[in-house]
Amino acid sequence: MEWTEVHERILSGEDEKTEFKLWPAFPKKVAEAICALANSAGGLLVIGVDDAGEIRGVEEDPEIVQERLTSLLQTGLSAPVQARLGHQTVGTSEVHWVEVRHLQRPEPLRYGDRFYVRRGRASVEPSSAELQDLFNLFGFILTEEQIVPGTLPGDLDLEVFDSFLRRLSLDLEEEPRLDRLDDLRNRGAVALDDGVARLTLYGLLCFGRQPQSFPPTRSAWVQLAAYAGEDRASEVLLSGEAKGRVDEQVERSLGWLKSLGLREEYGPIVRTDHPLLPLRAFREAVVNAVVHRDYAVLGSKVLIEVFRDRIDVTSPGVLPNHTTVASALAGGHPRTRNELIANYLMVRGLMEVRGRGLPIIAREMREWNGTVPEMVSSDEGRFVRLTLKLVGTRSPRS
Repeated sequence: MEWTEVHERILSGEDEKTEFKLWPAFPKKVAEAICALANSAGGLLVIGVDDAGEIRGVEEDPEIVQERLTSLLQTGLSAPVQARLGHQTVGTSEVHWVEVRHLQRPEPLRYGDRFYVRRGRASVEPSSAELQDLFNLFGFILTEEQIVPGTLPGDLDLEVFDSFLRRLSLDLEEEPRLDRLDDLRNRGAVALDDGVARLTLYGLLCFGRQPQSFPPTRSAWVQLAAYAGEDRASEVLLSGEAKGRVDEQVERSLGWLKSLGLREEYGPIVRTDHPLLPLRAFREAVVNAVVHRDYAVLGSKVLIEVFRDRIDVTSPGVLPNHTTVASALAGGHPRTRNELIANYLMVRGLMEVRGRGLPIIAREMREWNGTVPEMVSSDEGRFVRLTLKLVGTRSPRS
């Protein structure tokens, strides 16, 4: 791009494909702008111009500025960026520009551990919906074996990993001892990304120190809400968040349900207190949602909603591998989307034998209040919802 065209863009002002920066913004704001343009449709970054379009110039030696920009493009972001650099003397200083191309990679570009996109005239971090669209645009499909960008082996809690191995009755002191990184790779917790060891989704969600600290997993947790009535327009009585590893999400969801208190039932002589529904049924419902959710649906959480007459457990994604609602409720041949995560929860003692979860829920609810669980799988909304009724045809068992 020649100076005449760059000057015309300056006169036209900032837009979705044009951004202005002053040199003191280097490197953070400059890097964010380059990242956003590369993740979007590409565009032009002009350095030495303020937001109002007034040319202020860059006083620093132009050769040094060009070298710093080249270094940023090659090593300052999560991947090298293809761009053309230019500069022009204006008055007593220089105007520099970076002509950024749309990035052609399997995953979006990051600056540090953050993604950026263009939103109007600004370079911003994407919302949950924008992040989902961004990953979809790049064709990035997040499965449990997929590498999570920005992670490193240090993000693993090795004590949790070792505890898991002990539950498998493995002797961690037996010689010869396998190299730690090789062990993590062999068990699917770590994979190599251009020679760099990074956590897989499975490794992060099952053994990670802070699983929700990375953009693809920021919504990989359970959101909880209790309402006074029978729909979301009712007053919210209590809300909660169950974050952490997948086992912690299940346990914290159970703890939250218990915090809602007990339902009182009065007999001829004494009062009997009952939980809202069988805890085993609720645990299985949460485990089912966490294990079978589609982690490629970014920005969506597992949602547990307690209404006056029911509990809805909603999981992102449709039923896996052509499973139908009828076969799922009947406990047909189990087809798990996330095999490794399912095995982890089984070893941790939070998941029953594969394929038994929904039949166990059905039996528990039938014996509890004579109801049966209801399930909806929405292809359009990309969710599966399991409904457990709180009001039935018989009194809860004591």
